[in-house]
Amino acid sequence: MNKKLAAALSGGAVLVVALSGCSSKKDSAPDPKLVAWAKTVCDAVPAQDAKIRSANASIAKIATDSDLPPKTAKATYSQAFQDMADGYKALAAAISGAGAPPGVDDGAKRQQDAAKNLSGLSSSYAGLKKQVDELDTKDQGKFAQGLRGVADQTKQIGEQSNSGTEALKRLEQGDVKAAMAKQPSCQVAASASASATTG
Repeated sequence: MNKKLAAALSGGAVLVVALSGCSSKKDSAPDPKLVAWAKTVCDAVPAQDAKIRSANASIAKIATDSDLPPKTAKATYSQAFQDMADGYKALAAAISGAGAPPGVDDGAKRQQDAAKNLSGLSSSYAGLKKQVDELDTKDQGKFAQGLRGVADQTKQIGEQSNSGTEALKRLEQGDVKAAMAKQPSCQVAASASASATTG
């Protein structure tokens, strides 16, 4: 498989780093209600973070295997895009279900924007899975051409991911960030993010 194509297909940004509860220097303790809200969101993060990272890793791995049969490549992409769709959907549900962060100015809008962005990403990856599932593996030329179309879509989703990251950063400002930093589950995700970056 063309390495540039595989690299483009593995370009799905992992948004969860934005929800990883980076340490905050703020000394005052956040509102207990906000801490409870942060726990609801953070507890959903590690499992979905791992699922999305694993999906990205399986796609990236294809870049190193130029002899991979089309059927195997198709199955790998299909499963990876499904996992990403599921991961972002679960994160959107966690943020949506948690409601607006208590006592935060403009909290409801920030929460809704973040959930909407994650839901949009989930739908986009579900669309990519559908596109991959329809590819013809019997004709290698047609299959490669179809994958190029999927890669183009993936680039657009990369831009969508950037918007999602911004929405999550807006949600995780001030007291929300301090409350998330206290959550062990968000700290686990932060540690995984750091390992992935340095590894």
